[in-house]
Amino acid sequence: PIWRTGGPSQQPLTLHHSLHKPTFPLSLSSPSHHRALTEPTRTKMALRALIPRNTLPSAAIKQGYGGLGFVQSRSLQTFTLPDLPYDYGALEPAISGEIMQLHHQKHHQTYVTNYNKALEQLDDAMSKGDASSVVKLQSAIKFNGGGHVNHSIFWKNLAPIKEGGGEPPKSSLGWAIDSNFGSVESLIQKMNAEGAALQGSGWVWLGVDKELKKLVVETTANQDPLVTKGPNLVPLLGIDVWEHAYYLQYKNVRPDYLKNIWKVVNWKYASEVYEKECPK
Repeated sequence: PIWRTGGPSQQPLTLHHSLHKPTFPLSLSSPSHHRALTEPTRTKMALRALIPRNTLPSAAIKQGYGGLGFVQSRSLQTFTLPDLPYDYGALEPAISGEIMQLHHQKHHQTYVTNYNKALEQLDDAMSKGDASSVVKLQSAIKFNGGGHVNHSIFWKNLAPIKEGGGEPPKSSLGWAIDSNFGSVESLIQKMNAEGAALQGSGWVWLGVDKELKKLVVETTANQDPLVTKGPNLVPLLGIDVWEHAYYLQYKNVRPDYLKNIWKVVNWKYASEVYEKECPK
């Protein structure tokens, strides 16, 4: 398993073999406070999260991805594009059907294709003991693997209005938001401000630190997953602020996109993940 997005109703990411609830391995030694992490540590956490465990020989795991002790990997997992739980036009008018179709069929599919390609190249390089190629492949695995994982979460974070999209969170997540941010409205304002201010492309996240039982708002650049900000952080809600997520409809006005996406946010899913990570 590679990523924890939690929740009893969560469907697993689609794989050729089997991938259940995706979970980041948390055995990596690192500071408990997510802001103290160095960039090399963040990169290492992302890579360990994005490389399927049965792709990495045990000897290579122990000695590091650039180590000299390689053994032939046993098998190679491949990933496929997950189906959306709603029609492409179901989120209109907040997000157009054209955007959803292109975002899913073209952009997400490209991440999946390139992720599989990079993993195949990694498997080949490790079987040959080619440490240089293993190192070179790390950025492609992080970027494309992160794109696959992030988008697989993103689709679950959205729901048509008729299916509860936009309905405010209740029970334990609602209380936690009030405790940490004052109100849902204050949280939305904070996430919108940070998402609008993010330079270039990336994501704005609502996550929970499962050790501290505290909600956090974070941004990540490009396709970096939330775990790069701390090994104990679990994503509850991620908003894609790449231009491909909104430009056809909102042009260069990212704040308008951020304002309207809350009309179709699936708070029920976020609540399920939170309750799983922070049971009463």
